[in-house]
Amino acid sequence: MSAGGGLAAGVAVLARDRQGPRMLGQMLICPMLDDRNDSDSGHQMTGQGAWDRTANETGWNLYLGDIQRDEVPIYASPARADDLSGLPPTFIDVGSAETFRDENIAYASRIWACGGDAELHLWPGGVHGFDALAPDAALSHDARQARVRWLTRLLGTPID
Repeated sequence: MSAGGGLAAGVAVLARDRQGPRMLGQMLICPMLDDRNDSDSGHQMTGQGAWDRTANETGWNLYLGDIQRDEVPIYASPARADDLSGLPPTFIDVGSAETFRDENIAYASRIWACGGDAELHLWPGGVHGFDALAPDAALSHDARQARVRWLTRLLGTPID
C-alpha cells in the first residue's frame, strides 16, 4: 500500500531489467508511483484527506533524500520508466477520491499499451487507505474480495 506499493512496482521493474528473479505477479494497492506529483488528481486533492498533494511531496522528499528530481531512478519512481513491457501480471486498485488516482490509472494504461496484463480497480468515493479507515464498509469489502479473486486466479496458474 502507498509507498510500499511503489517499492513493489520498482522491484518488479528491477527484476525485469536484471532478468530475474521471475515474479509471479504484483499487487499494488493505491501505490505511490510518480515523484513528479503533478497529476490532475494530485492537484484536485490538495488539502483533502490524510494524504494530499502536500503530504505526498513531503513523502517523496523524505524517500528520495538528496537525489535531484532530474536524476530519480526508475526503480524509485516506476512511473518514470519509459518501458513497462515484460512486467508480471499486475493488480492495481485505487480510490477515486485520492491523490494517486490518475498516476495509478496512467500506470495501468501504460502496461496495457505495452501488451502487458494489468487489472485496475477504481473504487468510487474511496480515499487513500479507505479499506483500513473503514474496514466494515461495503466498498472495503468489495475491494478485499477483488484482491482475493485476483490472487486466487494468479496462484491457480501453473508456473513455467
